[in-house]
Amino acid sequence: MSEIERIAVITGVNAEADALLPDAAATLRESPLGTLRNIEHCGKQISILCPGIGKVHAAGAAIFMHQLIRPDLFLVIGTAGQVSPLAGNCFYLHESLQADYGALDDSRGNDGFVHYNAGAWPMGPADWRPFRALPMPPALNLPAARIATADMFVKCPERSSYLRDILQADLVDMETAAVAQIAQLLGTPWAGIKATTDTADGKSSGDFQENLILAANRAAAATTDLIRNL
Repeated sequence: MSEIERIAVITGVNAEADALLPDAAATLRESPLGTLRNIEHCGKQISILCPGIGKVHAAGAAIFMHQLIRPDLFLVIGTAGQVSPLAGNCFYLHESLQADYGALDDSRGNDGFVHYNAGAWPMGPADWRPFRALPMPPALNLPAARIATADMFVKCPERSSYLRDILQADLVDMETAAVAQIAQLLGTPWAGIKATTDTADGKSSGDFQENLILAANRAAAATTDLIRNL
């Protein structure tokens, strides 16, 4: 593993960013994508940005931070919904994929939706593969999960089942695979840590705000451990 000195941390909501090293001395820089918080921790330069929810915000943040700090690692942290029975409530994201990139074709089943690699021409054989993350440091010892990213908040048990059974996803969010795609284009490693807020079926959405804070803190604690072990 090459030395990692500069880390670009991207979140979807402010609570996820604010939970990471909240007491560390920081310099702040305003940007069109939000306030960039720069800190030093464990001998590494950590830049934290919450651009907002969704793939466009996340991808824009990755490009912006690449231009600004030339990170050695993109790190997506925060919260996610869970769609598989994988044990645990905080996960290392070893794979990600875009769940809403493809083509509608009534002859192909799956409600007519055919998945393709993000950015590929959405015609012909569908040979999609997930984005692979930086291998997890052994000392971290978190359960590894595949996350499916789409510009939708999943509250539907049928959709959750589809993501689990067809895409073999464990978690769902709205940012990770967008950052992973930009990271791949730039030749920069990426990683992710997500803690779960709900089961993506609508049953726990009423407790979402409380769950968000608890999950954001779990993810932040695990992220601190990750940074220490890089």
